[in-house]
Amino acid sequence: MSFPKSFLEELKARIRVSDVVGRKVKLKRHGREFMGLSPFSNEKTPSFTVNDEKQFYHCFSTGEHGDVIKFLEKTENLSFLEAVERLAGEAGLEMPQRDPRAAEREKQQTGLIDVMKMAQDYFRAGLTRGHGAEAHAYLQRRGLKAETVERFGLGYAPDQRHGLLKTLQAQGIKISQMIEAGLIIGGEDIKEPYDRFRNRLMFPIEDARGRVIAFGGRALDPDARAKYLNSPETPLFHKGHVLYNYARARKAAYDAGTVIACEGYMDVIALAQAGFEHAVAPLGTAMTENQIDLLWRLAPEPILCFDGDKAGVKAAFRAVERALPLLRPGHSLRFALLPEGKDPDDLIKEEGTEAMRAVLEKARPLIDMVWDKEMEGGRWDTPERRAQLEARIEAVAQAIQEPRVRGHYATALRERLRTIFSPAPSGGFAGQGRNRFQPGRGGGRWPGGKPGRGGKAERFQGVMPPASPELRRSALVRGGDPGRRNRETLLTATLLNHPALLERYCEEFAHLQFEDRELDKIRNEIIDIAALHAPLEREVLGDHLNHRGFSELARRLTHAPSLMSERFARIDASVEEAEHGFLHLLHRHRHASDLQTELKAAERALAEEMTEENLARLKAVQAELGGFSNSE
Repeated sequence: MSFPKSFLEELKARIRVSDVVGRKVKLKRHGREFMGLSPFSNEKTPSFTVNDEKQFYHCFSTGEHGDVIKFLEKTENLSFLEAVERLAGEAGLEMPQRDPRAAEREKQQTGLIDVMKMAQDYFRAGLTRGHGAEAHAYLQRRGLKAETVERFGLGYAPDQRHGLLKTLQAQGIKISQMIEAGLIIGGEDIKEPYDRFRNRLMFPIEDARGRVIAFGGRALDPDARAKYLNSPETPLFHKGHVLYNYARARKAAYDAGTVIACEGYMDVIALAQAGFEHAVAPLGTAMTENQIDLLWRLAPEPILCFDGDKAGVKAAFRAVERALPLLRPGHSLRFALLPEGKDPDDLIKEEGTEAMRAVLEKARPLIDMVWDKEMEGGRWDTPERRAQLEARIEAVAQAIQEPRVRGHYATALRERLRTIFSPAPSGGFAGQGRNRFQPGRGGGRWPGGKPGRGGKAERFQGVMPPASPELRRSALVRGGDPGRRNRETLLTATLLNHPALLERYCEEFAHLQFEDRELDKIRNEIIDIAALHAPLEREVLGDHLNHRGFSELARRLTHAPSLMSERFARIDASVEEAEHGFLHLLHRHRHASDLQTELKAAERALAEEMTEENLARLKAVQAELGGFSNSE
């Protein structure tokens, strides 16, 4: 089956070669290209290159060269049709139908591209003629340089009902073609067709190949019904599938490692003129799924830049809702909010490019915007309201389709909930009152975010829960740093027998430093599966560890006679008992690690400078370590 040339070009424009090749070859960035070991030969020195900008790969050791379609054909033994079908599925493109009229439609689209080029020439000429003086003055007031106007192909549609129509007719273009291209308004209900754009500053909209496929027009008449008017949907133009300035920004985004998505044409142009050439914009609507995917083809974490007023924040929140289901590993969004009442052009003119750069450098991660969106305007000072917030947060995480990203979001959002639900110093809860949240802040907190069952868990931040009689008698828990492996073993065994505790304490467990490499490996496996299941059941954890080859180690940890003397770690211990013992041991392990770090620092300081002060510091740390085992 042959495919229309435009379909294949669109397919390649939507798929980065490095994304596909990177599944087979470990690539490292090398300037504007990627390099790796050839998949076509047995080599030890990388000679295989990928260039996203030029959309090809090349193997110097074998001479293999081609595009993303050919790479799939060569490495996965696919036919041309099979490779195209797979890539089209990834790119969200519908496969062309086996239609004998497809070639005719391709020819028709090519013809429309020519029509759009003629229209652009007409508009550009209009800007230089007498009736374009008002548009020219507007551009000067906005501070656009002549070379900027030229580079973006800006023009002017005269205030004439049939100006473009007659110009195109004189070049042999039919009115039906003009209507199909969206340049002329006509049809059965229209007695006399007429120009769609009149008395407007014209912005050509290009496809991924840099060809004009539509126009946006800004009214120069303050009383115009619509300030901005875009071309309608046409065979060439589908508004939700295009970003303004995409083709021009591609190379700059590649060089910068990111892309800026702002709100309008003039924002993009002002940013580009100030040196931020990696800027694009949607076309007067909220960001669509297809446009987010286009952004990700330019950079893994695009920056969405919005005005800092209420409307800008609401637009940011809409983008959050649209992006969440699409998230995947390594791909997210960041958000830069401008000072209220200013767009990029205002900020650059008044405070310079460094002020704009500072706004972009402070761009916030998507999870911060998710949090702000759910917390906005709420009062969380009663159990019922807190339960409502918790349900909303859980729903947000569930909206994410990719399981690994969903698991990590659920963990991170639960951690923030723990912070705001923690007891405040003056009583009540840190989340009390309106908008008292601060991401990453909070008063005292429950370990893992909430009291243990029956409210028996103790305050944990900086305060160790009192040891039970069983813990006081435990040689295992009482051990100083020589007992480090024992503590690591007991912490792991407790969670193997009581994995439901991970719903509250996964973050704390993940941040511990384990010296025993074998225990550290099983600890990481436990953390990985806990991110996907909340609460985590013992059987699910067991199946995962068995599949990953850790079943024997897990069995030894949970059945060792010496460990079973620690009642709280046993499988038959109550949840309250397991939680209390786990927290006490967790605190001791952290404290021992801190003391060892202090000891090493004191030893280094004394070695560098033999002073009484440094000697006293070393002795003090040693004394504290010596008394560590008797601290209970």
